[in-house]
Amino acid sequence: MSTSVTVRHNFETGHRLPHLGGKCSNLHGHSWWVDVTFTGELHTSSGIIAEYGELKRLVRGWIDTHLDHGLMLGTEDPLREILAEHGKVYHLAPWPSVEQVAEHLADVCQQLVDEAKLGVWVTRVKLTETYVNAAEVVR
Repeated sequence: MSTSVTVRHNFETGHRLPHLGGKCSNLHGHSWWVDVTFTGELHTSSGIIAEYGELKRLVRGWIDTHLDHGLMLGTEDPLREILAEHGKVYHLAPWPSVEQVAEHLADVCQQLVDEAKLGVWVTRVKLTETYVNAAEVVR
């Protein structure tokens, strides 16, 4: 039987989706919230699937380093080179939609726990970009 735990974190990041047209083509920002759910086997000797502090350190550390108080731009965005000269810009292929960012965070978090050899896997990422808009990845 598997057990799951969830790490929650928030970050402030700007983005734009110029390929869509409309107001999201403008540079704008959100207060993003992410829930990353990890699943693994409950270790009977410790009563946990992985040390919670390590999961939080990995997820929050990566987000704070790469995304928080920065800007996410698509790899095809003509502004990415110009704006990268003036601050933290994270490039995301093809575009930093809430759906694409959620998929990317699922991949990144899985890579982090694999490298740390924690023996858990990412089974869900829910990313909220506004109070009413969210995307969810379930694996």
